[in-house]
Amino acid sequence: QVQLVESGGGLVQAGYSLRLSCTASGRTFTSLALGWFRQTPGKERQFVAAISRSGDNTDYGDSVKVRFTIFRDNAKNTVYLQMNSLKPEDTAVYYCAAGTTRYSDDTRREYDYWGQGTQVTVSS
Repeated sequence: QVQLVESGGGLVQAGYSLRLSCTASGRTFTSLALGWFRQTPGKERQFVAAISRSGDNTDYGDSVKVRFTIFRDNAKNTVYLQMNSLKPEDTAVYYCAAGTTRYSDDTRREYDYWGQGTQVTVSS
């Protein structure tokens, strides 16, 4: 089992930045591919970003490309989502996700483990 704990959510004005963190435990961190998703009430969970085990490859949803950056610190067992130029439509609960992959450079869009989520609210 993998436990994921997100932090860093909050209320921010449009145009500002926020950084989310997700710390993993229960499995060797470098064995995990990681991702971020978001969800608003009544809508399906939306893919935001993913990063490979090695950290060398990333993948982004179309709506956040250029503005968001995913990166990981393997020494701290933590993955981050740096969110810049935030918009009101970025308001959502953000979830961290993890899964194992055979290849260190693969990113994923489907995951086995999920955090509890952290609320991000962007005011106009």
